[in-house]
Amino acid sequence: MKHLPFLLLLLVFISCKNEAKTEKQTEPELVAETQAESENQIDPSVSKMWEAYITAHPELKDAAIPETDFFHNNREDAHRLAELTIEGKKQASSGLYSLYRQYEVDLPTVGTQQIVTDFDGKAKAIIENTQVDTIPFDKISEAYATLDMGTDIEPLEKWRKAHWDFFENFLKENGSQPTEDMLVVCVQFKTIWPKLD
Repeated sequence: MKHLPFLLLLLVFISCKNEAKTEKQTEPELVAETQAESENQIDPSVSKMWEAYITAHPELKDAAIPETDFFHNNREDAHRLAELTIEGKKQASSGLYSLYRQYEVDLPTVGTQQIVTDFDGKAKAIIENTQVDTIPFDKISEAYATLDMGTDIEPLEKWRKAHWDFFENFLKENGSQPTEDMLVVCVQFKTIWPKLD
């Protein structure tokens, strides 16, 4: 769950755009705003992928384009995880329950679709949530870890290490520490586009 920083940046950007500007902005503020605007532009590949998907599924022609996001918080991991999603090896993602609550973000729901991008916002796949559970960190199963990590080589050990470190970084910002019983939002999904053979 990767995506909270991007989501938060988007929310902050939207709320800032809606505030009336009552004083002249300094040059650094204008540069920051311009960068935020360019970061929030949707890559044309997203629209192209969605158009291809609804062309193959004309019954969805009136459906709204799903939200876009990438996995993790850095280019290398986001690209790698997008590729695992395209290959159908990555079939789950994990988020920290307390962060959903802290930032008042709705929990994922079954049936929700998402366009997965790489770190640069280029569309890579469309996924659909098939199962959502909230599970304590220390109760995550090896089967679930395999789906999330996209590998069957020591998946639980890799999952625990990677997610402990990832969650710890977020929690430190709030003066908190991870615990073995912290709740994890476990989202299982299937890749629905491009079609897997």
